[in-house]
Amino acid sequence: MIQYLPFEKPIEALDRHVVEAAGTPEAPMLAERAERLLADTYARLTPWQRTLVARHPQRPRFERLVAGLFTDFLPIAGDRVFGDDHAIIGGFARFEGRRVVVIGHVKGEDTPGRLRHNFGMARPEGYRKAIRLMDLADRFGLPVVTLVDTPGAFPGVDAEARGQAEAIARSTETCLALGVPLIAVIIGEGGSGGAVALAAANRVLMCEHAVYSVISPEGCASILWRSGAQAPDAAEAMKVTAGDLLKLGVIHRIVYEPKGGAHRDPDEMVKRMALALRSELDTLAPLSADELRAEREEFFLSLG
Repeated sequence: MIQYLPFEKPIEALDRHVVEAAGTPEAPMLAERAERLLADTYARLTPWQRTLVARHPQRPRFERLVAGLFTDFLPIAGDRVFGDDHAIIGGFARFEGRRVVVIGHVKGEDTPGRLRHNFGMARPEGYRKAIRLMDLADRFGLPVVTLVDTPGAFPGVDAEARGQAEAIARSTETCLALGVPLIAVIIGEGGSGGAVALAAANRVLMCEHAVYSVISPEGCASILWRSGAQAPDAAEAMKVTAGDLLKLGVIHRIVYEPKGGAHRDPDEMVKRMALALRSELDTLAPLSADELRAEREEFFLSLG
């Protein structure tokens, strides 16, 4: 059963009428109206509404996408320094027969899962695990695919004490130095350096209703207006949407979502993402290690 967002109340009411009218002569007309209202609503989403969609609890996230896109997934645990961080998971897998390394943020599907994965906010050991995996990919000549979905790196005292800033910087540096193709997909929230640490890629893809920014709209509003209530205004000003970021040259490609968002048809979202990944891997495969590094460096130096 779909969970409706606050701006979807008219859609919810009309969907309820469709269910109640099932089997009556009015049912087809109501169903058509509901489909049209859904399409019209999502065609006019504000940046803040897209932020809410990106955070939707039923949105297909790392586990669902990995299960649909990849086979033979073998996760690797630990950073060989401190421990294992469940906010970032990665390992070896196959994409349509090709061997790849997959790394991504994991937010969790329910309350226990969100607590276990710390809502996708990684500590230093999470980024050091990602570095370890990228180094292995480089050694074995395997493309890397990252699935980015985090509000940001964990800001706790323990994380700072263990070198959070250094770990994020090293992860970003490792991305830029890879001699193999690196494709990053912003699948939900791409928050601050915690996202860039896995997204300094040859190709940065972004789901249609994902968001990508240096700070959350609430955080921006609390700084500028001293109130999180201004978050919708902050989201508008920050240009966090896929459309805005494509125009600005911050991303390379938008992966368009099914009508009403990826959470309404996860299987279709997997198919669309598979098509995009296949295309980008085919494009990058002929490039040499030096060409991949140069392309990546040129893209990120051009930002801003």
